[in-house]
Amino acid sequence: MMNYQQWLAFAEKELAQNNNDPFLNPKTDANLLLQFVTQKSKAQIFAFAETLLDEKTQQKLTALLTRRINGEPMAYILGEKEFWSLTLEVSPATLIPRPDTEILVEKALALATQRLNSAQFDGSLAILDLGTGTGAIILALSAELIPLTEQKQIRFSALGVDCLPAAVELAKRNAVRNRLTQVEFLCSDWFSQIGGRKFDLIVSNPPYIDEGDEHLKQGDVRFEPLSALTAKEQGYADLRHIIEQAEHYLKPQGWLLLEHGWQQGEKVRSIFAENLWQSIETVRDYGDNERVSLARL
Repeated sequence: MMNYQQWLAFAEKELAQNNNDPFLNPKTDANLLLQFVTQKSKAQIFAFAETLLDEKTQQKLTALLTRRINGEPMAYILGEKEFWSLTLEVSPATLIPRPDTEILVEKALALATQRLNSAQFDGSLAILDLGTGTGAIILALSAELIPLTEQKQIRFSALGVDCLPAAVELAKRNAVRNRLTQVEFLCSDWFSQIGGRKFDLIVSNPPYIDEGDEHLKQGDVRFEPLSALTAKEQGYADLRHIIEQAEHYLKPQGWLLLEHGWQQGEKVRSIFAENLWQSIETVRDYGDNERVSLARL
């Protein structure tokens, strides 16, 4: 029977020897697994390193460690992921929220704030998130904008849509978990169920990976749903569809912001230009890669 310290050393060694993932951090992952199963903080585990693990706890740890050795993402094993200021439930029905997507949130917040002070502002602020998944983007935006709009006594509405019922239900649970129940979620294939509603901003992190991309066989994406990752036309089909249709759902001078692959910025900007959008630009992520393109109606 092992104690905390012994199990951490064992798990770290097993992860280092049996997993070739370059992004894997054996020490961090071992600590997270032990914290998750024992429900103890890192400080408690460190302070009581000689605490013995009972047989049932050790069996649970072995099962989770095996999943991680086989490459399953920590977010799916733990069932949650931090994003922005939120803790989100995740499941294999949705993508795992990633830090680079926070760039999209930052830019959308800046544009929303500008919108509140613009001559075109009509007294209400409405945002649509297409392919919402866990609800990460729209919930992060709402966490910042709800207090601001309440303070200014401005009507605010936020809608997240996804074509997968399981994703919609997950996003709803995340709204409750983060006390953002004002955010609305519904099942819709892109704009199909939006009706005549109009928005100040539309945001999306749609599928943008080429169906034949070799990276789909590597890392976390092996476990994520292909429907949320890949698109036809070398990955541009959904990006193009959104750009072509969004004008019907935006208020005058409204903005569309799209996350895309690090080599797709030039092509996405050209699709915007073909459809006569204005103020087209691309924002770089924390790794200095082109990540989010946006344009004004």
